[in-house]
Amino acid sequence: MSEKENERPGFGMPRPERPSAEGKKKQAGADTKSESNADTDTEKAADLLPDDGELDLGAEFKKSGVDSVVSKLDAELVGLAPVKQRIREISALLLVDNARRRFGLSTSTPNLHMSFTGSPGTGKTTVALQMSELLHRLGYLRRGHLVAVTRDDLVGQYVGHTAPKTKDVLKKAMGGVLFIDEAYYLYRAENERDYGQEAIEILLQVMENQREDIVVILAGYKDRMDSFFASNPGMSSRVAHHIDFPDFSVEELEDIGHLMVAAEGYTFAPETEKVFADYVRRRKEQPRFANARSIRNAIERARLRHANRVLESSSPTTRDQLMRLEPEDFLGSRVFEESGESGEST
Repeated sequence: MSEKENERPGFGMPRPERPSAEGKKKQAGADTKSESNADTDTEKAADLLPDDGELDLGAEFKKSGVDSVVSKLDAELVGLAPVKQRIREISALLLVDNARRRFGLSTSTPNLHMSFTGSPGTGKTTVALQMSELLHRLGYLRRGHLVAVTRDDLVGQYVGHTAPKTKDVLKKAMGGVLFIDEAYYLYRAENERDYGQEAIEILLQVMENQREDIVVILAGYKDRMDSFFASNPGMSSRVAHHIDFPDFSVEELEDIGHLMVAAEGYTFAPETEKVFADYVRRRKEQPRFANARSIRNAIERARLRHANRVLESSSPTTRDQLMRLEPEDFLGSRVFEESGESGEST
């Protein structure tokens, strides 16, 4: 037999190579993966319901744990009725999709990318965090974590810098929610050499091709986000849910303040209630007001004045005094200067 014939055994088929150790390892991994997929398919088949079956959606809602997330939003977030309603609607849609799947009905991966618009301090980041938890409990996100970024985390400063930065952020966000605050800064039309467009193009590809493994939420002021979407129609078409966060009313801000004070283990003296309400009304009319964020800052400064006041007191301190915020703890703010009452800090 010639050497050439020896190289081509039986029916002209090439001689099979003996698998290396690495090849064996890969094959074993493939076999394990196949077995895992088979097990998953078996579980899905076992989970199917007959055509004449019934499903208690209320029980499924509680079983998923989504009701606790929605209840937490109601308990911890004052106001925001339209936002909470949209979250309930999204939850209902996903729950019904799961139910359809149980009956063997056709379903597709829903587009869950969102736009949150509103002023600072209206709860956009908080809701995004709860949304990641909600989508995880419903099985649409495998990890359910939140990665919050701005332009600086995505856009580079020189050629070849943007792509690796953007891809690294996306890698960290996979399986969860990528929250991009002030997203309109990604696009700067006035600068032809700006690298933000490269980040946008990468985001567009991932939002379309890997939407089953990541949800992108773009946030910012409504008018600027509208301009951003007008300049980037590709981005606009990939965002299914546009949710506007309204500013809080004075009464809602007072309620938010009470929740924050209680969470820190403090209380208002009876006479402080009226002073705090007056503070909220005055502060809301001033520039750079940031809703709940401004209220939190006001309470932090009141705690500073309270601590200084208690420390300078010559009498022994009681537990009640350590907890109670008095009117002067807020009257020290500059918002009262217009009425002749001044303070040492803003």
